[in-house]
Amino acid sequence: MYVIETPTPHAIAAMAVTLAMFIAFARGKLSTEIVSLMTIAVIAVGLYFFPLPHTGPTDGLQLAFSGFGHYALITICSLMIMGRGLVVTGALEPAARFLEQVFKVNLQLGLLVSLLLAFCLSMMVNDTPVLVLLLPIFVALAERGAMPASKTLIPLNAAVLIGGMATTIGTSTNLLVVSIARDLGMPQMNVFHYTPIVLAAAVVALPYLWLVMPRLLKDNRSGVTRARRRFVTRLRVPAGSDLVGRHFDEVVERLPNDFRFEQRPNGVFEAGQRLTVSGTHEALEEAIRVLRGQIAPGWVVDKIHRDASVRHDDVHVIEMVVTTDSRIQGRTLATSGIADLYGVAVLGIHKPDRLMKTGPDDPRGDIRLEEGDVLLVMGRAANLEDFANTDGLLQLEGAKVMPRRSRALLAGAIMFGSIALASAGLLPIAISALAGAILMFITGCVKFDRVGRALSGRVIVLVAASIAVGRIILESGAAGWLGEVMASGLQHLPPAAVLAAIMLFVTLLTNFASNATAATVGTPIAFAIADQLGLPREPLILAVLFGCNLCYATPIAYQTNMLIMAEGNYSFGDYLRTGVPLVLIMTATLSGLLVLTYGM
Repeated sequence: MYVIETPTPHAIAAMAVTLAMFIAFARGKLSTEIVSLMTIAVIAVGLYFFPLPHTGPTDGLQLAFSGFGHYALITICSLMIMGRGLVVTGALEPAARFLEQVFKVNLQLGLLVSLLLAFCLSMMVNDTPVLVLLLPIFVALAERGAMPASKTLIPLNAAVLIGGMATTIGTSTNLLVVSIARDLGMPQMNVFHYTPIVLAAAVVALPYLWLVMPRLLKDNRSGVTRARRRFVTRLRVPAGSDLVGRHFDEVVERLPNDFRFEQRPNGVFEAGQRLTVSGTHEALEEAIRVLRGQIAPGWVVDKIHRDASVRHDDVHVIEMVVTTDSRIQGRTLATSGIADLYGVAVLGIHKPDRLMKTGPDDPRGDIRLEEGDVLLVMGRAANLEDFANTDGLLQLEGAKVMPRRSRALLAGAIMFGSIALASAGLLPIAISALAGAILMFITGCVKFDRVGRALSGRVIVLVAASIAVGRIILESGAAGWLGEVMASGLQHLPPAAVLAAIMLFVTLLTNFASNATAATVGTPIAFAIADQLGLPREPLILAVLFGCNLCYATPIAYQTNMLIMAEGNYSFGDYLRTGVPLVLIMTATLSGLLVLTYGM
């Protein structure tokens, strides 16, 4: 029978700070960054005036701020930079295009392949970029009459989260748990250390994600679909185009649904031909990629990319509205001189609420520009701003940066090489990830002056605060005391039940507070319970890691849950109704698998 002693004042204070942090995260009145920084400040000031036994005031400051220099944070930031490199170079786009084609074959097959693809991608790439990549595809498919987004986004998010759980680099939380466990004396886990366990659990969960979860979700479409702008432009057929020598019927099946030929050619396509086409921005981009055609003069597009490369700039695509004072009113693109004057390319023209008009004196049938027309314009940011200011156009929100596709293979190779070196045990993950991030900068896959877009300040301060909380919980004796309390209630349970209880405890914290802080509190507690009950440490540490990733039951549990909330028009109840059964399935499956794997 356990005799539980009264916790020390430092342990009580550590638990109070941790509880206050949980409550602040759950209430959501203060931002994550503010709560994290306040937690670090309280720990630093408290330990300065009331140091831990056998330590000085400055030792407390070092403990409070140690997270900012911790190798786990360096690893997380490096992985963020490499993930950004995959996104901005378009390295993940082939997977997205493949997915869209599968959905055209069969909706259920498309959903199954989507779940598997999301799972596999999130094993190697941080789950947030993966969801950001796939989210527009599912929303667009829903707008085209496919499966409603409200029935697909929660299952997709769950697949991403399960995939992220499968490797130590899948999420920042995994790295945090592994790092804390290593600080406590556990051996270092490699990238795929526990992947077979998660793969087996995923096989059990997949039928629920694929067949049951969509049925538990309502069709939340509002009934009013926002029409996306269609741009009319001229498709130019260069000599190297796949159109040359082909008939219209041979290419129409390969084109996106939102792309249309306004002029159907007679006979086969010929080099030098110019045909009027229309489509959304995404459809036009996909069509010219498939057909290897052009929707702007080739010389100006080449000049834009050449200048951007020389000046180390990004190429932007933005929508601009022709205003009353615009110089280009009444002119065509050919007579406006836009490309020569500003070095930008107009990719298409949208004329709202009126028919397309052409001038009677224009034998080529080029479109005359009028007030209210929306132009889709490509160019460097400085040139676009010069064009808008000089010619009286209004820039709309939502500029898109064109992927630097010439470096897509390079970015993929860097990411693969970094993971391979860590997986083979040739380099620690911190070193291989940092080397990969440096290579992303050197090769131009990620620009150094844009690194702020790759890194998340919220994640940085949250991880730093979590490491500080984890250390104070451990060194104050709070972890040992909490371990004794939990062990006294778990001592008569079988190992599978002990693992399930730890997992559910951490899952509860994760869904109502933060998975990072749940990891920092749960890891030392699991360590203490293992010692108290005489159980192997590693499966209990993995129970904490898995529990931190079972964040399906509330929208506040993880950032990707919030990301899909608006697009799917979800309520809190949607997450609860679909997430709780999945939590129970994963907890039961993972607990049993841990017992079998470690022979407990």
